[in-house]
Amino acid sequence: MNRTPSEDRAHWEQTADRLLLSVRPYATDDHALIHLPGTASFNGRLSDGLEGFARTFLLASFRLAGAGGHDPHDLAGWYAAGLAAGTDPHNSSRWPTFTECNQAKVEAASIALALHETRTLVWDRLDDRVRRQVLDWLAPMVGNVMPGNNWIWFQAVTEAFARTTGGTWSQDDLDRVITLNDGWYAGDGWYSDGLTGGERRNYDHYNGWAMHLYPLWFCRILGADAPTGLLDRYRARLRRFLADQRLLIGANGSPLVQGRSLTYRHAALAPLWTGALFDATPLAPGETRAAANRMLDHFERHGATDNRGLLTLGWHRPFRGVLQVYSGPASPYWASKGFIGLALPPEHPVWTAPQQPLAVERGDYTHTLAAPGWLVSGTASDGVVRIVNHGGDHADPSRPHADDPCYARFAYSTHTAPETPGDPTAGPASCAATDPLDNAVVLLDAAGRTSHRRPTVRISVDGATAVSRSRAHWPENATWDPFGGPRTRYAPGPWITVGSALRGAFEVRAVRVDPAPGEERTNAGHVLRVGGWPVAIDSGTAPDATTGATAEITGTGGLVSGITGATGLPHARIAVSSGGNAIGERSATPFLETAGPVEHGTVHVALIRLGNGGTPPVVTTRAEGNDILVDVGWPDGNQDTIRLPGPR
Repeated sequence: MNRTPSEDRAHWEQTADRLLLSVRPYATDDHALIHLPGTASFNGRLSDGLEGFARTFLLASFRLAGAGGHDPHDLAGWYAAGLAAGTDPHNSSRWPTFTECNQAKVEAASIALALHETRTLVWDRLDDRVRRQVLDWLAPMVGNVMPGNNWIWFQAVTEAFARTTGGTWSQDDLDRVITLNDGWYAGDGWYSDGLTGGERRNYDHYNGWAMHLYPLWFCRILGADAPTGLLDRYRARLRRFLADQRLLIGANGSPLVQGRSLTYRHAALAPLWTGALFDATPLAPGETRAAANRMLDHFERHGATDNRGLLTLGWHRPFRGVLQVYSGPASPYWASKGFIGLALPPEHPVWTAPQQPLAVERGDYTHTLAAPGWLVSGTASDGVVRIVNHGGDHADPSRPHADDPCYARFAYSTHTAPETPGDPTAGPASCAATDPLDNAVVLLDAAGRTSHRRPTVRISVDGATAVSRSRAHWPENATWDPFGGPRTRYAPGPWITVGSALRGAFEVRAVRVDPAPGEERTNAGHVLRVGGWPVAIDSGTAPDATTGATAEITGTGGLVSGITGATGLPHARIAVSSGGNAIGERSATPFLETAGPVEHGTVHVALIRLGNGGTPPVVTTRAEGNDILVDVGWPDGNQDTIRLPGPR
C-alpha cells in the first residue's frame, strides 16, 4: 500500500463505484429494491430489498457529496428513480411501511441522511409528487415507539430531515431522543447502546457507527435549528472517544473482533471520518487516512467481497457464525459508513496530508478504558491490540443468560476472533454448540458441561488491573443472543471471581471460586477450566504440543497463543476446531484445568499470552483478611496487584 494522497482518494472512489455498480444487476427494474443473493434475514425478502437500496444509497450519497457534481455513473438519477418507485404506494415493488416491517425504520434513517447529503443533486430535482411520497412514507415515524438503544436516532434523524423539507415531525420526539442519549452517556467519550436492566453495559462498535455518528448528523441536518450547544457537546464527546478508538486498531488494519453486527466491517471507520468532517478529532489528518486505508485494504485482502463484487456476510470470508437474526444479504452494506471520508472534498487535509503511523506502530501502550471496563494493550513488535473485558456483557443483570461469544469472553483482539460455531440466524439447532472455552473461565459439572458467565458484576477497573464476578450457571438451552438469549432454565452454581493484569503480550488471569450463600458446605466436584486465545491455524497443520502446565500454538502468520498455569492449574491442553472461527477455517485454543475438583476460596493463576515476544511476569500470592492478593512483577519493573475479594 504505497499510494500517493491523490491515489488514495482515487482508490476509495473506485472502490465505492465498484460496490455500487456491482449491486445494480440485482435491482428491480424501477430501482426501488435491491434483492441480493443469499439467505434472507428474519425480516423477510421485502425488507432485505429495501435494505439493499437504503444502504447503498448511503454510500452513493457520500460518493456524490464530495465529487463536486461529477457523476459519471448517474448515481443521482439511478437512486432518484428508486425513491420515486419505492415510495409509490401503488407500485408492486414499493417499500414496506413501518407498520409492516420494523426494520424499515432503520433504513429510513439511511435514506434521510443520504437525501440530506445529496439535497441539491437528488432531493431538489425530484418533482413535488415524489417529494410528497417520500415525506408521507417517513411521516409515521412521528410518535413511534422505538427500542431503547441506538434506534432512537433513526427517529431523530428522519424527523430532522422532515423538519427541513416541510414534512411531519415532533419536538417531543426530538427532545426525548436527546434526553435518552444523555442518560446513556457513560463518560470519557463512551456511550452504552441503551440501558439493559437499568445499567450501562452495552459496549461495542455501535459506539462509533451509531451513537456518535447520528447525533452529529442530527445537528448537521438541523443546522441553525439545532438546540444551542448540542453540536459542541457531541463534538467534545466524539473527540474524547477517538482518543481511545485510535488505540483499538491493529497494525494489520483490523478493528476489534468484538460485539454484534461485525459483518459491517469497515463501518468501524465511521467515527474517524466523522471526527474529521466535524473537526472533532484528536487525530492528525494523516493518521485518520492511514487508519482508513489500512482497514479498507485489510478487508479487501481477506475476502470481504466475492467474485461478483458483492460484500459477503462474514468477516474475512463468508462466515455466518458472527451474524444475528436481522442479518440479511444487504446488511454488510452498512459498511457504507466507512466511506464517509468521500464526503470531504479532495483538498481537505485528510486527503492531502502525508500518512502517519498508527498508534500501535509508534510504541507499546497499556491503557484503561473505565467506561466499558476494558484494559487495553498494544504491542508495536507485532501490531496486535488486545483488550481484557471486565465491563460490558450486553446482558440484563437481573437474570442469567447464555454467553454470547462476542460479548462474554474475557479478552478480544484485532488479530483473533472468538469461537462462534454454528449459524445464529438459523435457529437453536444450528448454534447450540456454544460451550465457552476460548478466553473463558468456567466450571465443568459432573456431565462435563461448561458453565456460563453472563451477567457479570464489575468490581474494579483500576490502572492495569480489573476484577469482575459472576455466578456460574448451566443453561438448558445454550444458544446465544446479544439481546438476552432464550428464556430457559438454568442450574446455578458457585461464584467465580476473576481478576486480570495486562501489559504487553501477557495477561495474568487470577481466579477464585466461592460457594453461593447457603451452599457453603457443598462441593459439587467442579473442575475449573481457563481458556486462552483462539488462533487460526493453517490447514493440515498440527498445533504445538503441550508440556505439563504450558500449551503454546503458533497460528497463521506466526502469531503465538500460549497459556501457562502459574498456580493451581497443572494440566494444559489444546482444542482444535473447524468452521467455528471468523479468521480462518481451522483454529486452535490452549486451555488449562485443575487436577480435580476446585477448592473453594483458593487462588488459581494463569499466564495468558497473545503475541510473538516478551518475557512473562513473576507472580506471587498472599492473603489479606478474606481477600486474596496476586502481586505481579513485570520485566520492565512495573508492579501490579490484583485483589480478589472474598464471598459476597
